[in-house]
Amino acid sequence: MTENRVFRIESAGTRHAGRVRLQGTRKQALETGRNRLLVTGVVFALAFLVIAGRLVELTVGPGATPPRTARATVSEPLAPAITRGDIVDRNGVILATSLPTASLYVDPAEVLDAEEAADKIRTILPEMDRDTLVDRLDGPGRFAWIRRNLTPNQQWRINALGIPGLHFRDSERRTYPHGALVAHVLGLTDIDGHGIAGMEKSFDDSLSGGGTLRLSVDIRLQAMLHEELMGAVETFQAIGAAGVVMDTRSGEVLAMVSLPDFDPNSPATMTPETAFNRASKGVYELGSTFKIFNTAMALDSKVVKLTDRFDTREPIRHAGFTISDFHPEERALTVSEILVHSSNIGSAKMALAMGGEMQRDYLEKLGLLSTPTIELPEVGRPLSPRPWRDINTMTISYGHGIAVSPVQLAGAVSAVVNGGVMEPITLLARADDAPEAGRRVFSPEASRQVGRMMRMVVQDGTGRKAKAEGYRVGGKTGTAEKMIGGRYHAKKLISSFVGAFPMDAPRYVVLVALDEPKGNESTLNYATAGWVAAPSVGRLVARMGPIVGVQPVDVTPPQPVPATPEGRAIMASLDDDTLVIRERRLAAN
Repeated sequence: MTENRVFRIESAGTRHAGRVRLQGTRKQALETGRNRLLVTGVVFALAFLVIAGRLVELTVGPGATPPRTARATVSEPLAPAITRGDIVDRNGVILATSLPTASLYVDPAEVLDAEEAADKIRTILPEMDRDTLVDRLDGPGRFAWIRRNLTPNQQWRINALGIPGLHFRDSERRTYPHGALVAHVLGLTDIDGHGIAGMEKSFDDSLSGGGTLRLSVDIRLQAMLHEELMGAVETFQAIGAAGVVMDTRSGEVLAMVSLPDFDPNSPATMTPETAFNRASKGVYELGSTFKIFNTAMALDSKVVKLTDRFDTREPIRHAGFTISDFHPEERALTVSEILVHSSNIGSAKMALAMGGEMQRDYLEKLGLLSTPTIELPEVGRPLSPRPWRDINTMTISYGHGIAVSPVQLAGAVSAVVNGGVMEPITLLARADDAPEAGRRVFSPEASRQVGRMMRMVVQDGTGRKAKAEGYRVGGKTGTAEKMIGGRYHAKKLISSFVGAFPMDAPRYVVLVALDEPKGNESTLNYATAGWVAAPSVGRLVARMGPIVGVQPVDVTPPQPVPATPEGRAIMASLDDDTLVIRERRLAAN
């Protein structure tokens, strides 16, 4: 008979319900091993947490470096640099800005095969000279520029070549979105980003520090002026042109163009001729436009009254010179007729009545005898006679014997028509609440009188082609022979027209000057200002009027007659002159 027996192992463990429980030394060894594994796990977990934290810090922390796609050939990290400040127009439109680029340089000591590297680089930059490139790649130093301001595509392709020794450096390129349109105002920078001309040079320090420069220029008016001058140069085969649009109340230059011009995005194409700013640096004898100042001086000084007449039947002969009229009236002319008919003889006699000293004083107050304070570095100094004799006083009255820049002339005409205050000429936008900085030169009465005469010049005088439908334009023609080699050339002219509008309260002055224009069939072969410059001003006024908010009108509203007997006589004289001029023009036609 079989006997079932149950054995109890007390020392090793006890079986209860299918389990074996360890006791004694074996239990202690198991617990120790488990604790050690737990500690080891915690240590590894902490280590991984530290590493993960560091990775997060390097990736998104304040000291993080942006990710790069460059290969091992890019040895320098991208470092944030101070970007040169923008230049904007008065409405905030960007005229000049800086774009981030990469520049390629080489450490010749790291290049394995200079000729092979040069051939590979030229597959991407074929315009580079191979010998020059090999010299740079195999040079004795540790640094040489290969190409500045690469395009992103060029940088990627060169980087993909994997050539040892080639590196990229972060840089920026100055860009002018409007090309040549504002070239002479803006100027340009050199390859290192330093201003070398125009406003870029004048405000180099503030722009280099990242500041934004806001100009008074309105890019819309700039485009209109540029287009009109380009058309006039082409039509009349002129060798150059200059134009200015100015706000008479603030002295702000709203547009300034000089032709020929250049594209600051391509400095290599700039020549001495295209770099020359005819509007601010060029000084010219601007002819009969000076009769505006001569008339204003005579009336403001009370030396001449509006009702006075001057005999213009005979030319003036003085000191070996003869002063005559281009279209002689051969009669006595009133003050307004002298301006409307552009009489040199009448202007000279008015100037002699004032005298040279008074003439100089007025011209100095108008800023026509000193270098203008406009912010450009390219500014011309006026040319005036020394000593100042009677013959100079007479010829200066009609714009000969004195040379000024077009921007100076525009500023001085602004002072005549804006009520008599000379405002500093500026290319910087003025704040609306900026304090008045001008000085009075003429009385408001003299300003109004001359303004009415300028209106008559366009209605019935030499400036009739400056008419703009719906706008009351006033102005004055100026045609002067150029002096070359010490003598005047009758076929080489500076033909200019300076206009203002609206003449009931003049707010804008527009000047156009053409250098050596040629007449054609449309001008009856004349190249004088009334034929070649005045039409451009008329078209500009018609185009810019709606832009600057000047409402067009159909007729000139009646002017109030001053209450004084003298005032009524002055108004009657102006009205009589207008009627006489119109009657004579109709009879001539």
